[in-house]
This record gives sequence, C-alpha cells and structure tokens, in this order.
Amino acid sequence: LEFERNKERFEFLKWGSQAFQNMRIIPPGSGIVHQVNLEYLARVVFDQNGFYYPDSVVGTDSHTTMINGLGVLGWGVGGIEAEAVMLGQPISMVLPEVIGYKLSGIPQSLVTSTDIVLTVTKHLRQVGVVGKFVEFFGPGVAQLSIADRATISNMCPEYGATAAFFPVDEVSIKYLVQTGRDQEKINHIRKYLEATGMFRDFNNSSQDPDFTQTVELDLQTVVPCCSGPKRPQDKVAVSDMKKDFEACLGAKQGFKGFQIAPEYHNHHVKFVYNDKEFELTHGSVVIAAITSCTNTSNPSVMLGAGLLAKKAIEAGLTVKPYIKTSLSPGSGVVTYYLRESGVMPYLAQLGFDVVGYGCMTCIGNSGPLPESVV
Repeated sequence: LEFERNKERFEFLKWGSQAFQNMRIIPPGSGIVHQVNLEYLARVVFDQNGFYYPDSVVGTDSHTTMINGLGVLGWGVGGIEAEAVMLGQPISMVLPEVIGYKLSGIPQSLVTSTDIVLTVTKHLRQVGVVGKFVEFFGPGVAQLSIADRATISNMCPEYGATAAFFPVDEVSIKYLVQTGRDQEKINHIRKYLEATGMFRDFNNSSQDPDFTQTVELDLQTVVPCCSGPKRPQDKVAVSDMKKDFEACLGAKQGFKGFQIAPEYHNHHVKFVYNDKEFELTHGSVVIAAITSCTNTSNPSVMLGAGLLAKKAIEAGLTVKPYIKTSLSPGSGVVTYYLRESGVMPYLAQLGFDVVGYGCMTCIGNSGPLPESVV
C-alpha cells in the first residue's frame, strides 16, 4: 500500500541514489534509521582516496545519538541544517563542555541496558548536561556490549546532552566484524585510530582524557527499574512500582501526581469486549508494544522478552483480549535472531506479532484502541 501511494516519490529517490555520488537510499520498511546506521551504514572511519578521517553524522531525529555507542560522533539537528549539510555546507556550533562519565563495577545478573540508561538519565538530569557532550570512560565500559552502549547513547536526549560518546575499543572492532564489515577496512580503522590516539583501552586509566567535569556510576549499584509515570528521568525501582504508583494517584497534579481523590483510588469501570465483560481500574494496561529504537536494537533485551513469553505460555498465562499488542523491531535482523532462537512462536501466541519495522507505537502510530475500552 505504501509503495502504491508513493510510487512517484520512490522512483525519484531511486533515480537520485543512482545519479549522485555518496547518496544511499534505504528502502521503506527496512527498519528504524538509527539501527540501520548502526548495523549497516556506519563506517567509523572514512577513507577518501587514501585520506582517513573520523565518521560523523547529523540526523533530523533526536535519537541520532545512538551511533555514538559505536564511536561515531553524531546528534540530531533541524531540517534546514540537515538540508544544508546535504548541499555541502558545514554545521556550526559553539564548542561544548565535555562531561566525563566514569563507569566502574560489573552489572548485576538481572540488570539490563535499559536499567542502566534509566539510572544514568536520572543522574545526569540532576548534574545538568543540557547543551554539553558526555563521554563515557572507565573500566565499567569494557563490560558493556555495543548494543548496550547504543542503548545508553540512544537516550541521550532524555538526559539532555547533545551527544553521549563511547570511544572505539576492542569491543567496537569485534562488532564491526560480527556485522560483516570488510576486514581490510576494519584493519585500516584500527590502524588509523591507534595512530591518532583515539583507540581506547578502558582498563588503562592513563588513557583517560581531561574533562570539564567528571561524574561516576558504579554499575553494581544499578537495580531493575522503570520510569514514570510521565518522565523518563523519574526512575522507579521495579520493587517500588506498586507503592510509587499508589502514591502518584493521590499526589498533587504534576510530573509525579494525578491528584485523584482517595475515595476514587479503587474505582473501576466495567465494559464489554467481544461479548465478554471486563473491568478497568487505575493502572490497567490497555496497550502493550515491544518497540522503540532504544530497546529493539538490543539482543539481550529482545531475547529476554522472548524467553519471558515462553515462560508465560508454559505457566498458562494469557494476555487480556482487549489489550492492543504489537511487536515492531528496529530492523529485520531482530526478527531473524528471534526466529532462529525459537522464541517467536511464544511471542506470537501472546499477541506480539511483527507488525512492521519502525517506530510505530513509540511515536503514537499504534492505531486506535477498541471502542469499548476508550
């Protein structure tokens, strides 16, 4: 349907990709651009007729910073700025302060990259990093995969920084190999970065740069958490979710409050869906989506969701029929490894079928909820 409606546009774009140098068009439906850039497009170091220089990117989306996790400096800009770059104009900016964020320790076994980034988000919101660059360093970084680093960099807009940079190290090189980059180019990348002093050993403190300011997080202290009810920086430990939500119901209207009178806290509404009666209360789930470029790019989180679905099916658990469920990965790679690992049937059984590759529910494109629910 999308191809039928936009036939002329796509024909023009295809012609453009063939007519101009250094222009590559990624077909619609391939995935979220940040993840495609991470898995496929990013070069880390450019080779222009024998001249080498670091890769960089600007994008018209705030989550462009995801590529910082691979050691490529990039951030989101406005549409006019992006068009100017496409036409050969430079990006101008005031040299920002660089905040060093030292990571130490080893994460606990049940902690995911999402837990880490929500902890970082709350911390850096308190520090104040708006308009600044954040660079991660320290032995804790060596414990993180590229997928974990990309998750942390992706949420850079949520903690207010312009960029959240992880320098290239041995883990970055292994990722380039795993994602099928050309081995000769990978060798050149390594040699160039080592020669220029940009290749990092996070366990070697003598390589740590001087920063405008340094803050620190011990990964061992991070616990499973979520955020809300309204802002990503309002971190709540999973163990405190129930207590926190109940407190928010009666709290003054604001970021952490709904100002609902105590006598209405246990109020419920009955409705009929598919000839069956259900009821909704405060906190009822009506939409459940596995999506977003932050999470679906991370194999450990996605496989964790698949294994949770498997355990749920084995335990005889089901999803309420009125809940709108969907699975929209950031790229086809996710579908491939979910299928190969054998967890896809369990996700589908709970209603989490692949509905496409893109932002979907994360940007409000979930489609309407059942009329009786609304």
